[in-house]
Amino acid sequence: MTQLNGKVAVVTGAASGIGKQIALTLARSGAAVAIADLQQDAAQRVVDEIEREGGKALALAMDVTDEQVVDAGIERVVATFGSLDILVSNAGIQIVNPLESYSFADWKKMLAIHLDGAFLTTRAALRHMYPAKRGGVVIYMGSVHSHEASPLKSAYVTAKHGLLGLARTLAKEGGPHGVRSHVVCPGFVRTPLVEKQIPEQARELGISEDEVVKKVMLGGTVDGEFTTVDDVAQTVLFLASFPSAALTGQSVLVSHGWGMR
Repeated sequence: MTQLNGKVAVVTGAASGIGKQIALTLARSGAAVAIADLQQDAAQRVVDEIEREGGKALALAMDVTDEQVVDAGIERVVATFGSLDILVSNAGIQIVNPLESYSFADWKKMLAIHLDGAFLTTRAALRHMYPAKRGGVVIYMGSVHSHEASPLKSAYVTAKHGLLGLARTLAKEGGPHGVRSHVVCPGFVRTPLVEKQIPEQARELGISEDEVVKKVMLGGTVDGEFTTVDDVAQTVLFLASFPSAALTGQSVLVSHGWGMR
């Protein structure tokens, strides 16, 4: 697969889970990929895997909430690979609690990582996509919770809804510069982030862990199946390689029917 030959991508939160699979998929399609993550040992392992397969990659230490770190990281990518064409803003965490006991510190942390991180990485990327109308694509990792709400996830739902507004604004502003934007909205993907939620939700909802999986996470799907990391990565690849602005400003649900738009 060579549809991204000559392209350069940055994937945040790419040392594990969904981000790792996205990075591997983009690299296997010909892109040079920066693995931006706080977990540098894990990021380097992803780089090593890409390089063993003949690709180009860079491990990039990045706290997406730190303006100076983000700006410097994007500059390093461009200095290393010569350009920047694709940004996948994927870094995220989950903190589950009822609204009445949700700490303000956790609320601010959630919004900082999901929204501030998306803004800061976008702004830094556009400084290299806009000149001479080079263009590019920015893809945000949303969720079915970009469109729906669930108990215990006030900050997460708020943040994921916010990404829709950012992506749509970027589609309008970036269009004249050749920049497209999208939000990919997965259903439940059985990553460590989701695994951690199972006992937490069981405790808060007063149900068994098996009921959390069958009723809360998969009850709204058409086939009782988890979304896979490859489902998400292939969707990102499709959007990143789409040839025109006929497709921009969209949210794409990848959820086995858990959410439909």
